[in-house]
Amino acid sequence: MTRLIIKGGRPISGVYTPVGNKNAALPALAACLLTDQPVILRNVPAIVDVAVMLELLESLGVRVEREGSVVRLQAADVQPVRLDRNLCRRVRASILLAGPLVARTGRAEFYQPGGDVIGRRRLDTHFAGLQALGISVRAGETLVFRQKKLTGARLLLDEASVTATENIVMAAARASGETIIYNAACEPHVQDLCRLLAAMGARIDGIGTNLLRIRGRSRLGGADFTIGPDYIEMGSYMAAALATGGALTIRDSGDPLTLDVISRAFAKLGAQWSARGRTLHIPARKRLRMVNDFGSAIPKIEDGIWPAFPSDLMSVAIVLATQAHGSVLFFEKLFESRMVFVDRLVEMGARIVQCDPHRVVVQGPSQLHGIHMTSPDIRAGMSMLIAALAAQGVSVIENADVIDRGYEAIDERLRALGADIQRA
Repeated sequence: MTRLIIKGGRPISGVYTPVGNKNAALPALAACLLTDQPVILRNVPAIVDVAVMLELLESLGVRVEREGSVVRLQAADVQPVRLDRNLCRRVRASILLAGPLVARTGRAEFYQPGGDVIGRRRLDTHFAGLQALGISVRAGETLVFRQKKLTGARLLLDEASVTATENIVMAAARASGETIIYNAACEPHVQDLCRLLAAMGARIDGIGTNLLRIRGRSRLGGADFTIGPDYIEMGSYMAAALATGGALTIRDSGDPLTLDVISRAFAKLGAQWSARGRTLHIPARKRLRMVNDFGSAIPKIEDGIWPAFPSDLMSVAIVLATQAHGSVLFFEKLFESRMVFVDRLVEMGARIVQCDPHRVVVQGPSQLHGIHMTSPDIRAGMSMLIAALAAQGVSVIENADVIDRGYEAIDERLRALGADIQRA
């Protein structure tokens, strides 16, 4: 088990370039199952979840070649064998193999997916959507999907689930006729997947909206596709620089709309930066002061479906709030266990009142001090790391392997930006 040892109090400063979006790379890897032609993916992050997904694909007979951030896949001889229990339970994204595998081979069988325990994470939206396309589902300890003929359908999702939308879109790309998805998720990583499928030959209208129209094809081709930058990683590094008073320049920051989504929440904490094209600059030692909403006693930051503030950045925003003057209410709507890590921040010296599993009030600024702690999940682990960087003294984070599931070479990249951090 990996531990990170951090000596806090050093500004995170320098030039940083985000890696490819983890949540875009995983469904893009799964999409290679839809064709027997080569699929080349560029800007693929070197993280644990990607490595596990590649192992799952290789177990199905996919030929995988990797050189740096470029992955070449060819699923010429796919066999729908039952996937390994341990691999399925290591990554939530294993469920994304269901749609493309059953669409290509007529059958998919694997164990229940794992991933972070951040609250109830439903699969019934996946099942209902795939069943509407003509796929039978048997759910127990193992999940078994079968189909004889995929036919387009008109779907109204009961929740705008990202992974369910991705699974259904991939299956629909091989279905006959037109599939219409109402209340589809439209996050940047869903958009990336749709663009990849379009490059493979599927016809998809409405990319970036919550209404998707897919006209499938019986055969899809290969593609050469570049994954967009990871805005969750980018927001995390921004929070680290802001919390420690560092000057950070971010290159290749991606779609300006994505920055708007992040800045809408971070600005309530007093964060400021300048942008020129796709380069963003955070000035050093900018004092953070919370900005009240119109007509509100204190500012409120809440998450939601895109383009609302993403749940994956709530934890790092809470840490940032501990370093800003004033009070703010955080309302986590999506996952009831997202905020369990705040007890560690309180132990570090933060002034936080937890109202219920979904809401906390943070009053800042607080001088944090280093402690010994254990990371429960990817985003909480990164948030603990940011808190440790801003704290006085030494912090130790156990179970830091989970951070590696979503952040590439986190210790090396932070050291390059001035952090005193060691892996043990």
